[in-house]
Amino acid sequence: MKIVSVNISQKKGTIKQPVEFISLTEIGCEGDAHSGEWHRQVSLLAVESIAKFEHQAGRQIRYGEFAENITTEGLELWNTQPLDRISIGEIELEVTQIGKECHGTSCAIFKEVGNCVMPKEGIFARVLKNGKVKAGDSFIFTPKVFNIQVITLSDRASRGEYEDKSGPRISELLAEYFDTTGWKYNIEKHPDPG
Repeated sequence: MKIVSVNISQKKGTIKQPVEFISLTEIGCEGDAHSGEWHRQVSLLAVESIAKFEHQAGRQIRYGEFAENITTEGLELWNTQPLDRISIGEIELEVTQIGKECHGTSCAIFKEVGNCVMPKEGIFARVLKNGKVKAGDSFIFTPKVFNIQVITLSDRASRGEYEDKSGPRISELLAEYFDTTGWKYNIEKHPDPG
């Protein structure tokens, strides 16, 4: 998995231009209009998404044209989840949002390109560890895994007087919930030892 382009723009709603490198700080991409103390400091889009859109649009799409700060290859970014991590050397990003609302005809990108892939397949992140990123850098994806322990406390159940149904039901409900979110999880059930 690698970075294929890094891009900035000084005005929101405009196409970003590829640059030699970007500096990521605690407020996002230095010199970019979207940096700030909020959850969408850095935008990322995969070439896999761009390729799909090129096929629909019938033309080549330039890196940064969808206003992404970082263009990646090798990971379907739209399948990530909030709280997942992306590490680029010492830099660490935390995914905060998948997609965003499109401003439609009021957006310069929409006007020029005719549509936008960012609302469905672009992702946003906040910077946890600073540094410089350039095209050619490799990155590591680490999904967030929720470890859950279900502890049931019952004197009678621990003595075997009746079957504990609450612990298994809680585990079942948790599994159903996490299966709908796409988050990774481990559930351990610990009955009261008595």
